[in-house]
Amino acid sequence: MNGEPEGAGPASVEEVLLGGGRVWTRRDVAARAGVEFERAVRVWRALGFPAVDDDAEVFTDADVEALRAGERLIAAGLITEHSETLMARALGHHLSRLADWQVDTLRDWMERGTEPSPGRDALLAHMAALLPEIERLQRYVWRRHLVAHAGHLLTEEREDGALAGDGAHVRERAVGFTDMVGYTRMTRGLDGAELVGVLDRFEATTGDVVAEGRGQVVKTIGDEVLFVCESAADAAGIGLELTARAQADPKLPQVRTGLAHGPVIGRFGDVYGAAVNIAARLTAVARPASVLVNTALAGELAGVAGYTLRPLRPVSVRGYSRLRPVLLRRGKPAS
Repeated sequence: MNGEPEGAGPASVEEVLLGGGRVWTRRDVAARAGVEFERAVRVWRALGFPAVDDDAEVFTDADVEALRAGERLIAAGLITEHSETLMARALGHHLSRLADWQVDTLRDWMERGTEPSPGRDALLAHMAALLPEIERLQRYVWRRHLVAHAGHLLTEEREDGALAGDGAHVRERAVGFTDMVGYTRMTRGLDGAELVGVLDRFEATTGDVVAEGRGQVVKTIGDEVLFVCESAADAAGIGLELTARAQADPKLPQVRTGLAHGPVIGRFGDVYGAAVNIAARLTAVARPASVLVNTALAGELAGVAGYTLRPLRPVSVRGYSRLRPVLLRRGKPAS
């Protein structure tokens, strides 16, 4: 029994992308996967999918298998029932953005064609043909990132970090925020295509500089990028290089950067903690084309050639009544 209705018409999106049509209700899926109904609902919501009626047949065999996979990970002891929901939320958040971008790419392909837009069946056939290539590329990128992160896990000392539960860990790291100066004003003066061009250029520049500086981009939010580094020196180099690249690029506005060093909680691909908050506050008070750091990061750079540090007057920002910024600049190379 495969659940396919008799006399089915043209293939549905589910049949093309998930390998089967909509045949199961939420209770059917939970029962077939051997999972409590309430837990199946919780996971579905955590993945970010829209709510559905209990008696609506909108689920496929792929939904059943996904719940079974979660059960196998729990049985293996890799995750708990609680962290399963957290993992589902993280996966849903990141992969929904990826899917949105891929659909936009497909839309661009349709609009670029010289022929009339393809019909529904032709579009589904095109999606089915490209799906294996997209999956192959995604699997490669994921595995390469997994290799990099697993390498850190296998080489770092156990005492360097502390477990915080449910996939979270605490480590001393450097955190940086960089944003474009005058972004709000710029959005009023550019049309959609021009604004997208600036954002693409900003993301490409920040991505390149962070990677070259041995850092990691955590996320990009509009005109702002959040990154982390293992060392204060790496973060300082990235912050100063971002300033230099933006100043040298006539198609980019100036940027400003805030850096902080301290305990950072890493959890499901995101970062939290006082150092993250302080870096954000420093960015907000930094002048165009400048890099501000907190006193902890300045202390890490003390005695490191190539940088100069100038303490500034304390400032009052949200959450910190007397935050002490330190202005970071390139120093003269040692003779």
